[in-house]
Amino acid sequence: MSTTGLLALRESTFAAMGTEVRLVVPRDAPAAPMGRVRALFATWEGALSRFRTDSELSCLNRAAGSEVQVPPLLFGVLQAALRAARATEGLFDPAMGLQMEALGYDRPFDRMPRESPAPSAVGPGGGWRAITLDPARRAVTIPHGRAIDLGGIAKGMAVDAAIGTLRNAGVSTAMVEAGGDLRVIGRPPAHPHWGIRVDPAGDRVIALKAGALATSSTARRRWRAGGDDQHHLIDPRTGRAAARGLRSVTVAARTCAQAEVAAKAALVAGMLEGGDLLRRLGLDALMVPDHGMPLAIGRWPEEDGQWT
Repeated sequence: MSTTGLLALRESTFAAMGTEVRLVVPRDAPAAPMGRVRALFATWEGALSRFRTDSELSCLNRAAGSEVQVPPLLFGVLQAALRAARATEGLFDPAMGLQMEALGYDRPFDRMPRESPAPSAVGPGGGWRAITLDPARRAVTIPHGRAIDLGGIAKGMAVDAAIGTLRNAGVSTAMVEAGGDLRVIGRPPAHPHWGIRVDPAGDRVIALKAGALATSSTARRRWRAGGDDQHHLIDPRTGRAAARGLRSVTVAARTCAQAEVAAKAALVAGMLEGGDLLRRLGLDALMVPDHGMPLAIGRWPEEDGQWT
């Protein structure tokens, strides 16, 4: 996604959480809140990365089968992840870490070989149902043979937290984007909306006045394993890369975390089941198939237009 026609704004970018983070604010906004956003993303990456052996998440995964007390940030994200799993009936599954590793996604994507051996058999998901949380003691138990991967929700939650940081600092107009998932507050100077390019081909623009957009796509983060094409969106029902005929799903929601989870779950489910899920959740979306015409869900405009 990218903004269009916003000349009265200034932008900064930095790398965090395995992607590029972009922060857009008015030119006269103070610099200090932008530094706080950078620090926030660094903190979230340090706590939640499954690629860092010293992260809080990695420590928890190594203790699978035992009860572990975890810090507030990790506990809160785990609570949100399990709520998302229940809301999507397991189409979003935060306990797919071992399946991701089996397919070859066992390191940051920019360090992965583009050809790897055939994946080992791990099996389908569903392990999230056996994760137990004790809020009184912030204690977590994940079952043996499972590992948590928060990649489908942590980035969106970090965007939402960054927006909260900016609001608390008195910044009333901003956009925070992390790898195509974004949230806005306020309106750009002299503009009635944020112009956001949403189609992977870059030829559709949505006029966004509030809230968040997130896109899941099989066109990015691809590699080959055992001679077969792979991508990072795993179907929990099979433990394999999703193959449901969708190239991308873009979802509009109140929060970036909600949009991110819904986009991933809908893409994994496919056009029919994914469309039903989005309608049940009351969300607006654009579903782009591998072949054929895109499908607008809810109030998503059929052509360039406005979503409020």
